[in-house]
This record gives sequence, structure tokens and C-alpha cells, in this order.
Amino acid sequence: MMLQFSKMHGLGNDFLVFDAINQQVELSPEQLRFLADRRFGVGCDQILLVERAHSKTTDFYYRIFNADGSEVEQCGNGARCFARFVRNHGLSHKNEIPVGTANGDIRLYLLEDGQVKVNMGVPIFTPEEIPFAADQRQTTYAIELDGETREISVLSMGNPHAVLQVADPDRFPVETLGPLLERHVLFPRRVNAGFMSVDSPSEITLRVHERGVGETLACGTGACAAVVAGRQRKLLQEEVLVHLRGGDLVVSWQGEGEPVWMTGPATEVFQGKIEL
Repeated sequence: MMLQFSKMHGLGNDFLVFDAINQQVELSPEQLRFLADRRFGVGCDQILLVERAHSKTTDFYYRIFNADGSEVEQCGNGARCFARFVRNHGLSHKNEIPVGTANGDIRLYLLEDGQVKVNMGVPIFTPEEIPFAADQRQTTYAIELDGETREISVLSMGNPHAVLQVADPDRFPVETLGPLLERHVLFPRRVNAGFMSVDSPSEITLRVHERGVGETLACGTGACAAVVAGRQRKLLQEEVLVHLRGGDLVVSWQGEGEPVWMTGPATEVFQGKIEL
């Protein structure tokens, strides 16, 4: 089959986006891995599908596949690219777009300055809902990692996140500890691992190892999870500038029971066709 796609990125976190409304898109795990391969395929962190809405309260349905072929529930940078894609390709002319995902509905807002703002939903802290193997909810948890006991925050932003506060993310061994944390026995569905330094009450620096992908230049849900974790620890104010390797996001959270808001860019790089 011949498929049309767009290559997009949100701060260097890159995607292949397929219109699955105007063309039939059925991709096997092997085809997904091929598409994501940076030497033999097109190359990306994740593949996104724009599908018809599953409910009357949304305009579209949003599916996300990791580079290893696994399907996941949510992706913040991808959500911004999703909004830009449906606007660029004439699928929607709205500035506010309700979208369904595997983890519930989200709303995407196209701003006048070209940025995209996303209501990422309310964070989940209950261990069994994350999922995370713990008897009860705590602000932080002790975890054994590479022979050391470390303190992590654990929550879900539609997908599971563990956030570790470090002195300097640039010097921290994310390459080795990221995969260990991703596949730790306490996370039955694996976890996205964030490594955060608090630079001031209004700024953090963050690196994220994404499950099924590896370290990416940016992670939207990871940025949201890090800000929530910092707020829970009483280290951060309501609105925070998040410095990622690919650029900056603005994340705000008023507190318990409230949704997290994320604002940042989304860029379409090129369009193409590929035969599978």
C-alpha cells in the first residue's frame, strides 16, 4: 500500500503523522518499527494516526505508536503536532479542537502566535491506576536502582511517569539509568523516566527517557509530570518554564484535581509518500 504522511516535530521530538480518515492505514508492529527506523525507514520517535471521532463530543481520535511498535495512551508533543496537522491539511478550521485518546478526551488550542496549548487532563496519583506497585499513595517513593536507593515521584499524565530530581541532568547517566527505571519491576507496563533539576521556582531543566523509544529531545507529558512532581514537593510555582534538550515548554498546574496546561510549538517539516 502507498501511504501519504507528514514528518513533524515538537521541539525535536519527531513524528510521522498519517491521515487515517482519507486513506486506509493499517500498520503492523513490523511496519511501525520500519517506519521509525532512522537508517532503513523514514525515522521518528513515534507514529501518530488521525482517525475519525469515536464519540459525538470529539472531532477526531488520536492514536500513538512508539518506535518499538507498541501503542501508548498519550503524547503531549504529539498532541500539539496533531492540532497543527489537522489545521494545515484542512481537516479542521477550529481554534479549539476536542480529541479522543485511549486515556480520555483532551482539548487542543491553536494560538494566534503559532503556539499550541493543550489541556493535558488531571494527573493521576493512585498507584493501581498509574500503574505502579505500591500499597498506598505517597508524595515520593524509595526505589532500588542500580544498587542505590533513590527517591522518585510517580504519577500518570495519561501515561506513567517516574520523576527523579537530580543536581545536573546534563551530567546524569540517563543513558544507563533511564532504561533501568523504564523496566523496573514496580512498573508492570513500564514507565517514562524523567530526570529533573529545579533551577528556580519558575524554571526546571529536564531530560526524559521514553518507554519504547529511548531518550528524546523533548517530552510533553514528561514536562507536565515533572512540573506536577515539583509542585507536589512544594518546589515550584504554578507556571513553570521547562528547559528540554530540544527547546522550551511552558507548563502550568493549579493543584490537586485541576488539569495540567502545556504550551509549545509544533512544526511540519515535509510531506511524503511511502510504499509498505
